[in-house]
This record gives sequence, C-alpha cells and structure tokens, in this order.
Amino acid sequence: MSYATERRSNPTAWAAFWVGLAGLILMPIPLFIGLILGGGLSLIAAVLVVIALFKGLARSGKGIAPVVFAAIFVLLTWGGISIGGGWIW
Repeated sequence: MSYATERRSNPTAWAAFWVGLAGLILMPIPLFIGLILGGGLSLIAAVLVVIALFKGLARSGKGIAPVVFAAIFVLLTWGGISIGGGWIW
C-alpha cells in the first residue's frame, strides 16, 4: 500500500468509541434495560478496543486516542453497573 492511499485513521477505534459511548449513555436506564443494553454494548466495545489497540500499535500509534476514550467509556459503564446502574436506579 502506498503512502498516498494509506489510511490515517483507525475505523475500528472509532467504532469502539461510538459503541462504548452508546453503552455509557444507555446504562442508567432502570429495570435491567440499561444492564442489558448498556452492558451488552460495553462488552462489544471492549472487544473492539482490544482489536483497535492492536491495529493502532501495528500502525505505529495511528488512531490510539479514540481507543483510550472508548476504554474509559467501557470502564465507566462497568463501574456504573457495579454500583447499581441499569438494575437499581
């Protein structure tokens, strides 16, 4: 692949970012709806974070910033679920 056609971003990182953000936003819905929706999206985002991290490291760090934010979203979602988000409040 030539330098002119090389992608400068990491699409998997952006997918992880948006899926992780959606999981974080949907997590506070009560009565297990947030637990299922937010938790499920959070698990998908966690898998995408790992894939995007390896892709970004293979590209010498391209697209690592969205991966970091997505990982933070996943951790915040899991932290919120662990204190009762999605099933108590």
